[in-house]
Amino acid sequence: MQSGRPVGSVTCGPVQLWPTTHPARCCSAVTDSIERDLDNGWNKPPEGNRTGHPDGLPVTQQSTADLLAIRFGEQYSADDRTPLSSDSLPAERLNVVMRRSRTLARLRNNETVRMCCLGHYIPAFVKVAAHFGYDCIWLDLEHRSLADRDVEALLVQSHLHDIDIMVRPRTLEKTRLYRYLEDGAAGLMIPHVNDAARAQMLVDAVKFPPLGDRGLDGAGLDADYLVDGMTGVADYLSRVNDETFLVVQVETPAAVQSVSEIAAVPGVDAVFVGPGDLGLRLKHQDDGMTLESAFEDVAEACREHGKAWGCPAGTPEDLARRQAMGGQLLAHGGDFGAILNGLSTGASNFEKNPRGGQA
Repeated sequence: MQSGRPVGSVTCGPVQLWPTTHPARCCSAVTDSIERDLDNGWNKPPEGNRTGHPDGLPVTQQSTADLLAIRFGEQYSADDRTPLSSDSLPAERLNVVMRRSRTLARLRNNETVRMCCLGHYIPAFVKVAAHFGYDCIWLDLEHRSLADRDVEALLVQSHLHDIDIMVRPRTLEKTRLYRYLEDGAAGLMIPHVNDAARAQMLVDAVKFPPLGDRGLDGAGLDADYLVDGMTGVADYLSRVNDETFLVVQVETPAAVQSVSEIAAVPGVDAVFVGPGDLGLRLKHQDDGMTLESAFEDVAEACREHGKAWGCPAGTPEDLARRQAMGGQLLAHGGDFGAILNGLSTGASNFEKNPRGGQA
């Protein structure tokens, strides 16, 4: 143990986090420590390395100032680190506390949201999906098991690479739902929402007043870890309901029958048809409802109430058909398909070149 270091403190590189009574104090301590380290020459090239990075990567004092400007919402002088006037900042660098949702931007522009699915802890998947132009990753925790820290790490990656992650949680517990949003999720998709009362309960859990009853922390990734203080929290609160989204899944005949009332609930941003569960249930009843008629009912209800809708689309033909019906939130591609297709192709190539053996 380091001399003089109190029990319970944590050291992360050169930054020591002392015991605190509230996470906000910890965030403030980290910010102050980073500023001190920058002032004390962290960014000065060490002997034999002109780049200023311990691994020889090209980091300069100005690039660090730019990074601080992007993350803290204000520009810093490379010499004295004092904030400059916001008039000198490009417009895109102002009010950056709350990340803007790519999914909601597409929906508001009446465009298709390109969504893919992830069910394993694969950080590189986030980068690759963003690289190929996806807007959103559907992170499935209903049928998959990821540790909370793995989920948090994937959410940080999504902010780094500017792609939404929509979490489908394994719980309906209120504080757990909005914790995913605090940790950086752009939205939540809740399975088996069969009526408007359940939809309203979810709005209460994940939207701030006046729409809902979500609890406020203000020191999570979604609010930039409080680095802008209460000014940043005020900015965050002014836009958070408009930059996070709630998707409810219609997966039963009862939900289809109630879909107009569900779509009418303020704070529900989109309806998502689950054809697997819905199709399974339709096989066990004979009331005239079909999977296609259910899609038509959902599309009509969402048109009536000005809400987006979507579904999984397994083939290019499915994509075209659902787009023609007005579907915008469409999931196509994911880790399971990539793994299966990649290994199937590889195995087939091996079969074309049989193993040699000893003569």
